[in-house]
Amino acid sequence: MQGLGRGGTAALRIRAAGAVLLVAHLLIVGWLTLRPRTVPWVPAANLRPLATIRAELAHGPWEAVQSLGGAVLLLAPLGILLPMAAGRLNVSPLGSLTRTVFTGAMVSLGIELLQAGVPGRVFDVDMVLLNTTGVVLAHLLVVPGWRSRLRRREDTPARPTPTMARVHIAPQADALSGSRTYL
Repeated sequence: MQGLGRGGTAALRIRAAGAVLLVAHLLIVGWLTLRPRTVPWVPAANLRPLATIRAELAHGPWEAVQSLGGAVLLLAPLGILLPMAAGRLNVSPLGSLTRTVFTGAMVSLGIELLQAGVPGRVFDVDMVLLNTTGVVLAHLLVVPGWRSRLRRREDTPARPTPTMARVHIAPQADALSGSRTYL
């Protein structure tokens, strides 16, 4: 059976690992965000962009970082796992960022819409913005460097074929690999 070219099995392993980690992450996020909460009071849904962020910033910078940081970090791994599951090395950085951000925003919007039907949870447009910001930051911080490193590793030539001294030709077994039989 022939291989998939240089790095073919490594690329398949990266894709498989990315897909498994992506599914595991989404299951954990779903479990964290779609569980009913028992609370005595639930605020109204927030449909005004930046209203929740402004309210949290009014409490002070440390409290804002604590409460809003979780929303930024919740879906941030999607910025890395989505390109990893796709497994493309030679792709436009802008196209990759666009696809990843759109998918992250749609996942966040889907979670927020599903939360509207869960007791104790409400829709908040700012959470969609914060989750998408986390996806963008993770993608920009990791994916371009990771892809260039993998491309460099793929482009480095294998060790050169050994040649005979002074003649500079490859031995017959390497040059005509199908001509010899070993019994």
